[in-house]
Amino acid sequence: MPIFLSGMSTIEPQRSLAADGAPTLAFDPRADEIVGGHRDERVGGLSRGDLRALWVVGGSFLATGLVLSAVLSTERSPRLLTVLLYIALYALVSRVEFEVFTGASVPTQLVFVPMLFVLPLNTVPLAVALGLMLGGLLDWLQGRVALERDALSLIGSWHAVGPVLVLSLTGTTVLRWSSWPVLVGALAAQFATELAGVALGERVARGTPLRELAPHVVRAQRVDAMLAPVGLLVAFAAQSQPYTLLLLLPLVWLLRVFARERHARIDNALELSHAYRGTAFLLGDVVEADDAYTGLHSRDVVELSVAVADQLGLGQQERRDTEFVALLHDVGKIRIPAEIINKPGKLDDEERRLMETHTIEGELMLERVGGLLGSVGRLVRSCHERWDGQGYPDGLAGEAIPRVARIVMCCDAYSAMTTDRSYRKALAVEVALGELRKHAGTQFDPAVVDALIAVVEHGSAARPL
Repeated sequence: MPIFLSGMSTIEPQRSLAADGAPTLAFDPRADEIVGGHRDERVGGLSRGDLRALWVVGGSFLATGLVLSAVLSTERSPRLLTVLLYIALYALVSRVEFEVFTGASVPTQLVFVPMLFVLPLNTVPLAVALGLMLGGLLDWLQGRVALERDALSLIGSWHAVGPVLVLSLTGTTVLRWSSWPVLVGALAAQFATELAGVALGERVARGTPLRELAPHVVRAQRVDAMLAPVGLLVAFAAQSQPYTLLLLLPLVWLLRVFARERHARIDNALELSHAYRGTAFLLGDVVEADDAYTGLHSRDVVELSVAVADQLGLGQQERRDTEFVALLHDVGKIRIPAEIINKPGKLDDEERRLMETHTIEGELMLERVGGLLGSVGRLVRSCHERWDGQGYPDGLAGEAIPRVARIVMCCDAYSAMTTDRSYRKALAVEVALGELRKHAGTQFDPAVVDALIAVVEHGSAARPL
């Protein structure tokens, strides 16, 4: 079962391959902000959006559960101790959270499937809700969540409605292998009602559209699909011996160990992401301290470059690289003599040749830092390559120039044109845009030029992360 409105939402670092084939961690640039925000949210109270979702989606679930308990008939009458045991085990398993991209998946399927064939069908939805709320109460006692957030368990209980309706309408009260079409239908109904409940809850609470949420819900539901056969095997035995469910306890304990290890790995990865970002901003501050124009110019290029990356629809990894490269594209100027950097006129040939080494120096500096910034170094090296191949230091042309470098190069040029320099005044925005159009296809990537013009004309430059 995926969890979203509980506030347990993260973005997991993805693995990629470095140039030498070694695995590296690639971070979503917004991961630390999102993870920190949602983890803080868990220990805080309900927002107005959460309260609206609770009343609309949670309230409708409660009403549906009460109606089903009154309308549906059942042939089962287990002992009260059995019912309480299943609710308690559901609560226990609900606290084993595996962070999966933008949500968390809990292995409650192990208990939920046997519930459908041991407890009275008309009580299952409300039993699931009680189990989730009991698990949330235990989290509150440990200081992990705010008490009022426990009520959101009503929204997370919608998945129980679909299978109950399918099994009841088909009259499937006894589990048999020949009933596999009904079982598949029940699982599909579980996923459908779960997606509908979570999607409506997120829509009401945060305005999240279904197209954005659905892939992440489906990702978490894959875990449920894999655990459903295990739950089914337990259900076969539990029909005649309900306490067979207790045999799941060693497996639940093992899953809890794995979940904690996964949580710790993600924490460590996010700490490393913070360190990389801190190093990048520190280097940017060093540049700014050494040369006020270069430092302020770099921050301006960051803002423009991130906005252009968004305009072009870049993925999260390229967007992150764009931010870092825009911030550090001039870091190599630290190695260039101050008298050349701050010369009040145009540079002579020898001075220009020395100045053009700053991209190589920047790459070497970042390679010494290593890790994520080391991989960014090769992009910094290419930030003065031209679309027609007349740039430096390698004479790359067209698509051979990394896209991130093409974006930063264009934004760098625009920022330079619209900023006062020691040897000239800033150009008007219209004049600078005209220069971009004039040199599109020679100096600049035409697609990047179009995107930058759209950003400037619509004032959509995003703030750097």
